[in-house]
Amino acid sequence: MSTESMKKIVRRFNAEVIESGERSSFDELVDSGFINRSAPPGTPNGPESMWNTFENVLRPALRNLRVEIFEQLCEGDKVVTRKRISGRHYGMLLGVPPTERIVVIDVIDIVRIRNGRYVEHWGINTLHEALDQLRS
Repeated sequence: MSTESMKKIVRRFNAEVIESGERSSFDELVDSGFINRSAPPGTPNGPESMWNTFENVLRPALRNLRVEIFEQLCEGDKVVTRKRISGRHYGMLLGVPPTERIVVIDVIDIVRIRNGRYVEHWGINTLHEALDQLRS
């Protein structure tokens, strides 16, 4: 698979799955054996746990959810993406009641792609810092 094709898959995931919540795109882009290496120890790390994060945690809490991709790097079968997820806080977000403030979460993801599908993910983000700001 070409570097540009792999980057395009990641851009599609961000637009169609994270921003738009399209389950059919998630099913097309994420392998059934997918492993989220960034899941907290002892918690589910398969595809449904990733879907749950977007569909039942972020999307209900953040209106006008947007993903802005700043850069992507590709080496071998991995794509690294530096991006920002943002939206207005209109729903409960991990125990924090709505504030109507803008939430900004900076993210660096590494996704391993095989046969055009996500098979592994590693990532770091500033969600906890954003939650601290909402509480203050």
